[in-house]
Amino acid sequence: MRTHFLLLTTPFILAACASDADPSADGPDVVIETIGDTTVVRTLSGSVWGAEATLVPEVSIGELDGPDEYLFGWIFSIAVDDDRNVYVFDYQAQHVGVYDAEGNHVETLGRPGEGPGEFNRAEAIAMLPDGRLVVRNPGNQRIEVFGPEPGHTEQWGYPAGGLHSVTPLYTDMHGRTMVSIVDRSRYPSSGGGSLVTQLLVLGPDGTPVDTLPQPTSPSTTGFGPFSPMFQWTVHPSGHFLTGMPSEYRIDLARDDGVLRIERAVDPVPVLEEEGAYAREQMERSMRERDPDWSWSGPAVPDHKPFFSALLTGRDGRIWVRVAAEGYPVDNEDHDPEDPSSVPVSWRTPLRFDVFEPDGTYLGAVAPPGGVSLSVFDGDYVWGVTRDELEVQRVVRFRIVVGG
Repeated sequence: MRTHFLLLTTPFILAACASDADPSADGPDVVIETIGDTTVVRTLSGSVWGAEATLVPEVSIGELDGPDEYLFGWIFSIAVDDDRNVYVFDYQAQHVGVYDAEGNHVETLGRPGEGPGEFNRAEAIAMLPDGRLVVRNPGNQRIEVFGPEPGHTEQWGYPAGGLHSVTPLYTDMHGRTMVSIVDRSRYPSSGGGSLVTQLLVLGPDGTPVDTLPQPTSPSTTGFGPFSPMFQWTVHPSGHFLTGMPSEYRIDLARDDGVLRIERAVDPVPVLEEEGAYAREQMERSMRERDPDWSWSGPAVPDHKPFFSALLTGRDGRIWVRVAAEGYPVDNEDHDPEDPSSVPVSWRTPLRFDVFEPDGTYLGAVAPPGGVSLSVFDGDYVWGVTRDELEVQRVVRFRIVVGG
């Protein structure tokens, strides 16, 4: 890896260092710049892996027909522990199935109800460093805790306030749990205005230790297809990872400042037909709510935002879902008599850039189609797939470079 270190530099010095790089050297060409308490790690070209990686399936959990413990109604959240045991929360069944590293069913945690260890519209699960499983259970206004000893449960009350969310339940390396709550002080009693949420931070014993505002962008963005939307998540270090995808720039807060990750890449263009399809779909969706609605937003941009999601691994790696070129797909079930039926739809393949916690660019991963990735840990990834019969499965993949 070719690395150039800069301190309190100007853009002109940065460009000069980039031009002096040795293109024959191995690994990525990186410029590291320190500005105040911000360390900028900018990858100009190349990667550690040196080639695109793919995901190879190793273990699959779920069946079309068989024992109840392998049949899923609606997989809403999954978690993984240090031994690669998999915890699968089924929203429809309101329980958590536990499976070993080979995919064998071990036990089932929870059931519908209001008593200890029971769920009422539970939503998300996560693992604590000591092996305890935490479940966000807003219907019962508490966090349900299982383990680490078999059969042990705890209940941590919190003011759910009727808030139900599809956001993840966050935990960090310090044993803290972060759960979304409504900021009632900024929500008018009349019910008007926007709903403001915060993250309530619970210590390892469930005691509230802090309340953090949910990250927001200071800048505004346009409304419409392919408009950049502010992204954020919680890193295992306990700090926020944020980014506005109008630029390839991601900020990871740290105890000693900010790590800024940048990549020198060209934006992905929006094809003319792709843009027209996206606008048409948005117009149709809005008119279903308001028949008199008309388009007043900006024109569809000529390129896509640089990324559309920020995810983190149990090992601290940073996964960035980056833009990719769309492609048309014929609709085999197209009905010319149905105004909502389109003859051709557009899809965008999954593609991720992967960085080490220090900002080192490892390379790109191209997952197979039809998978929703959920948990990342080193060279392994867990995701949910759905086949043509709508059967859901949890699959463990292994990262293979150049596979």
